[in-house]
Amino acid sequence: MTTDKIDRFRKLTEAEPDNPLHIFAYAQALVQGERFSEAEAAYARCLELDPGWMMASIRRGRCLVELERWGEARACLERGADLATELGHEEPFEEIRELLDQIPD
Repeated sequence: MTTDKIDRFRKLTEAEPDNPLHIFAYAQALVQGERFSEAEAAYARCLELDPGWMMASIRRGRCLVELERWGEARACLERGADLATELGHEEPFEEIRELLDQIPD
């Protein structure tokens, strides 16, 4: 099923390469398939299109943690926390803290 989702969203992103919603859905499917490197690149593309997208920043940070790219992960998660603060969202902080705790000092 995951492969079908990946293929479906990949086709949507190919048809509309500047549609961040399709790219985000593609990234989510890639994460479900544990294809973290590809998902990270897709989330990065979302952030190119919309630098203020809090969830794309947090989800990219999660992928970077999986990839053990610690410095980049910390920067993405801190950016996600800043965006959450700016937007008045409290919910993401537990996820952000959990991910930051996985990053070695």
